[in-house]
Amino acid sequence: MDGKKLEYKGEEALKELEKLTENAAQVQEDILIKILTQNRGTEYLRKYLASDEKGLNFDVAQYKRCMPVITYKDICPYIQRIAHGEAPNLLTSQPVSEMLCSSGTSAGEPKLMPSTEEDLDRRTFLYNLIMPIMNQYISGLDEGKAMYLYFVKAETSTPCGLPARTVLTSYYKSQHFKNRSHDPYNDLTSPNAAILCNDSNQSMYCQLLAGLMHRHQVLRLGAVFASAFLRAITFLERNWPKLCCDISTGKLDPMITDPECQAAMDSMLSSPQPHLADEIDRICRRSRSWRGILCRLWPKAKYIEAVVTGSMSQYIPSLEYYSDGKLPLVCTMYASSECYFGVNLKPLCNPSDVSFTLLPNMAYFEFIPINENGTWSIDLNDEEEAPPNKLVDLVHVRIGSYYELVVTTFAGLYRYRIGDVLQVTGFHNQAPQFRFICRRNVVLSIDNDKTNEEDLHKSIIAAKKLLEPFNALLMEYTSYADTSTIPGHYVIFWEIANNSKGMVDKVIPVVDPVVLQECCGVMEQKLDYTYRRCRTLDKSIGPLEIRVVEAGTFELLMDMFINQGASINQYKTPRCIKSKAALKLLNSNVRASYFSPRDPIWNA
Repeated sequence: MDGKKLEYKGEEALKELEKLTENAAQVQEDILIKILTQNRGTEYLRKYLASDEKGLNFDVAQYKRCMPVITYKDICPYIQRIAHGEAPNLLTSQPVSEMLCSSGTSAGEPKLMPSTEEDLDRRTFLYNLIMPIMNQYISGLDEGKAMYLYFVKAETSTPCGLPARTVLTSYYKSQHFKNRSHDPYNDLTSPNAAILCNDSNQSMYCQLLAGLMHRHQVLRLGAVFASAFLRAITFLERNWPKLCCDISTGKLDPMITDPECQAAMDSMLSSPQPHLADEIDRICRRSRSWRGILCRLWPKAKYIEAVVTGSMSQYIPSLEYYSDGKLPLVCTMYASSECYFGVNLKPLCNPSDVSFTLLPNMAYFEFIPINENGTWSIDLNDEEEAPPNKLVDLVHVRIGSYYELVVTTFAGLYRYRIGDVLQVTGFHNQAPQFRFICRRNVVLSIDNDKTNEEDLHKSIIAAKKLLEPFNALLMEYTSYADTSTIPGHYVIFWEIANNSKGMVDKVIPVVDPVVLQECCGVMEQKLDYTYRRCRTLDKSIGPLEIRVVEAGTFELLMDMFINQGASINQYKTPRCIKSKAALKLLNSNVRASYFSPRDPIWNA
């Protein structure tokens, strides 16, 4: 399937969706055969699949029997060789056009995923489905504009010169995105120059300015992630007087120094609009609270689009507050750096009911069965290989069951474990629909960060060494992601005991507050690349906080969970707290609170 065949629009796109899902089993087999045929000469495939004089043996059963199920550490040596410009045909026969930066690894560096031009075509195919699906539920969306706040991140290069950037940055810089002007459903308020500005503050300012200037034409609001949309609201709270001044005078604030942003916004601010500025001023200045502010500033808006599943679900109450519950929260698609997966065919459903229909032409999908309590249905842990013959095909998953997603892609990932846990909720024709449950092992997440228990523990180990000169001992800890303010931040609860003369007692030792602040800083520096980047460059995560609790607090926590039915024999202190009652208990026993005194070095 070449790029041109993937460029379906409108009703044609919906017909193609039906065709693909009605024949999901055959499409999946065809996709696997095509991947293997296309990449038959690669070093990686030849390592595992037998060949004959005609090339590789393309028997699907052999593929499932012989190809291992892998994680990033298994494929990383090949990716590093590609990044350094070694001979082609290591993972894919197609030229690698760029490396996509995924979330950080435990070693602190971002994952790099090879990508090809055809990958971009496939991602565009999925994007082109969104508005035809939405148009089935809300009419007239082509009669106005969308205030979608999109942001790029500065890119780097691999040693051989390949661009290394996030998947969204790749898409926004592509001709697919830039040439969208002919599509009435993709009429954005933001000029391309504002979206493509590497300075997030200037980008945010210009995009909000453009959105306010078109406030009476905006039919849709949104951002990729709920966290980013909420950051924009708090930015607006701080900067609306400046924005009104720009609109009233027709002159751009001097804080905008990016030349392309200046040119784009100067063109938009071609003449003063004092009446529009007064409207916005009255709404922002006279509002007793900002509850429902979105509906007052953009009165024709019909919904908010953003990812609100998984860790982003923690932001749903805030989004509902700012819209006063009047705007549906729409989550349209399921994707990652490794692969784009599927779409939500019922976009106006309650966020807790969001399910995604996996599109069988995106990749070859398999699934590792998981029990409801998170344990493997097969004999497997997170570090072991999954038995190749125990995986389940796309069309053979069972409704209600839980699985970890495994993909084989055109760009050279073969039976790669994505790490997402999904639950089957139903089928659309032959294609299953999945509810996203979580990322395996992730305990803390505010934005793009995905901190697992192992990384959290390593950061704790490094930080608690600073307590030793004070004869202090860290007895217990737990954590939670505090999203009550924007940006959110990590909160770590510590119970500290006196350890003088080799005896541990419950008297809380006196520790210099500066040292406890430094403990926060050490923890942040030990967390992974993505966390540090979000903290330092993106400013999408606030300073880490340590809350020191009274002696015996964690015993009270254990008593509470046991009284709720936990087994005293199997009780372990949860390393991340989700329970509101548990958080109330911990916070009621906080003795002192300390914050990281500085940003971590993000590229260390």
